[in-house]
Amino acid sequence: MMHVLSVLALLGSGTVAGVLFAVALSTVPALAAMSPDRYVYTHTLLGRNWDPTMPIIVLGTTLLDIVLAVQASAPAARSLIIGAAVCLAGVSVVSHLRNVPINKRVHRTDPDAIPPGWQDPRPLWRRWHLLRTALAMVALAANSIAVTLLF
Repeated sequence: MMHVLSVLALLGSGTVAGVLFAVALSTVPALAAMSPDRYVYTHTLLGRNWDPTMPIIVLGTTLLDIVLAVQASAPAARSLIIGAAVCLAGVSVVSHLRNVPINKRVHRTDPDAIPPGWQDPRPLWRRWHLLRTALAMVALAANSIAVTLLF
């Protein structure tokens, strides 16, 4: 059972880290290079399929880590898994409290009628995204090291 849970936790944390890293590496710079109207239009298109997929993966992997931490007999592995769970919970908190509200505001904006004095959310969204990307990468590293200690 621990082997299966470990593989699932690695798969989940790897998926989260990989998706967020890819967005940070490619999508964020592309969106930053666009005019406001093109940005709003493209951002709306790109955001269509994230919910509920990513929240399910993030929260599901957090839950897997909690179960693994309870079952882990090695103290170092348990500590790493708890750290991974905390980092993944952080990804969820940053996403839901910071990035999602910005996304909703962008999605309510008409790309053909950007208002004068429009506050460009891209720099703020990028900072929050980089934070959750770093948390996801730390979670993946912690899970990976913990699994090597468990087996």
